[in-house]
Amino acid sequence: MTSPIPNRFRQRILARDRQVGFWLSMTSHITTELAGLAGFDWLLLDGEHSPNDVPLFVHQLQALQGSQSAAVGRPTWNDPVEIKRLLDIGFYNLLIPFIESAEDARRAVAATRYPPAGMRGVAGLQRSNRYGTVPEYLREVNDNICVLLQIESRPGVEAVDAITAVEGVDGIFIGPSDLAAALGHLGNPGHPEVQETIAHLYRRVSAQGKAVGILAPVPADAQRYLDMGIQFVAVGTDLGAFKQAVFGLRQAFPS
Repeated sequence: MTSPIPNRFRQRILARDRQVGFWLSMTSHITTELAGLAGFDWLLLDGEHSPNDVPLFVHQLQALQGSQSAAVGRPTWNDPVEIKRLLDIGFYNLLIPFIESAEDARRAVAATRYPPAGMRGVAGLQRSNRYGTVPEYLREVNDNICVLLQIESRPGVEAVDAITAVEGVDGIFIGPSDLAAALGHLGNPGHPEVQETIAHLYRRVSAQGKAVGILAPVPADAQRYLDMGIQFVAVGTDLGAFKQAVFGLRQAFPS
């Protein structure tokens, strides 16, 4: 079994390599396993806007055991207890939602680090350390957890420089739908003000040498963001792909 250390996904985030991802929220280990065969660089397992919980996440992580795609977990909130549980079950990459300040960012990073660098609780045998079979896990894991923070509000946009500058923040993820709502354009992430704000965030984060990501389930949007230079883009969702396929099939064969 391959050791999760070193964390190749984090290394590529720090190098600002282009990485194409896919969003998973159907909570099924079967659909997760199938997505893991597709060859995406990373797969987001969503706990914020889906009915995922820790046991379901474990099954999905097990389904990805043989996949080359990096698993990224999104907790419901910037909660150190929930973050601790996701780390213990085997997530090495976290996308933490609704970050609005440097203090939020510092709290998120601290939740992913063992003392003295942070406040993560220490367990003995756990899935993350392959039940004690990963050599030097406690010594090396702090440098192998990837912390991605999501900006999706006006305060987050205003504090982007301070958030990005926090030590341990590896990348910034833009939430286009919530950002659109925060800017007064609910349901319209393509609005010019939203798009200019996305470009602004990309410029500010890039100026500090850190990676930027975004969710873009519409192919034209995904290509535009990749052309802009955004490094890690989720180009689709399991729900969207399934709906499109099922509805398309039904329309092709009417009663």
